[in-house]
Order: sequence, then structure tokens, then C-alpha cells
Amino acid sequence: MEAVAKLNNYPTGPRKMRLLADVIRGMQVEKALAILEFHPQHNAVPLAKLLKSAISNWEQKNNGASAADSNLVVKTVFVDGGRILKRMRPAPQGRGYRVRKRSNHVTIIVDSNN
Repeated sequence: MEAVAKLNNYPTGPRKMRLLADVIRGMQVEKALAILEFHPQHNAVPLAKLLKSAISNWEQKNNGASAADSNLVVKTVFVDGGRILKRMRPAPQGRGYRVRKRSNHVTIIVDSNN
């Protein structure tokens, strides 16, 4: 039985978050958490927190079964673009450049590897 966790409107670019999502896709949950804990990219912190939430959701669905005994795997992880905040930045000769502050939505699905 799989469990889902979602993170909406996290204020970083989707490309940056996808780099980390590609690293943990298909991994054992314990190994993925260890990698995210020591990863230098700042997006690793919310992604690790989201993975812990997915593990907790799986334990709730399975009546308190231990995630460590069940051989959990990151079955699916995908990153979609979220809302874009549009801001103006001063530019030469009285013009303004548009700055697009991107955000993203992350979805993680964990499942037992049985």
C-alpha cells in the first residue's frame, strides 16, 4: 500500500528541485534520507522533511507498521512548477525588467518493496 506526501508552493525554481528529486527516485527510504541529510543543496532540507512525512503517512495507513521493517522505497517523486510571482527590476533608461520568482510543487509516493 503506497502513501503520498505533497509540498506546495515551495519558493525555489523547479529545475533546482528536480536535480534532487532525480537523485532519490527509486531509492530505499533510509538511504535517501541519509543522502538528503548531508546534501549541500538548500532544497535538501524540505525534501527530507517531505520524505519523513510520506513515511509517517505510510505508517498511519498500515496500522502503525514499522517503516524500517517494511523495506520502503521512494516509488515516485515528481516536481511541477508552481505559481510565479512577477516582480519588476529597475533597468537602464527608465525601463523595467520582469523578474519571475518561481515556486514548485513536489509529490512523493513511497511503497513497500515486497
